[in-house]
Amino acid sequence: MPLGDLAQKYILFGWEVREINGHDFTQILSALQWADNCKKPVMIIAHTILGKGVSFMQNNWKYHDWPGKIEDVEKARKELSAVF
Repeated sequence: MPLGDLAQKYILFGWEVREINGHDFTQILSALQWADNCKKPVMIIAHTILGKGVSFMQNNWKYHDWPGKIEDVEKARKELSAVF
């Protein structure tokens, strides 16, 4: 469901907003430190890719709230362990 310019909506309500790459731990930690020092309410919008790093899951909404078949879970673990 499109949300439009979510950041701008929160800014108009007086919030501090920061948009980050939700896969980048450096950006996540930096945003959390920034939020800790803000005096207003804070919104961190972490842009992510659904299923990032797993070939059959990436950008496939079927896996958004999926219970997971054991063979698919094992295949995903193997693909992710090759990356990390």
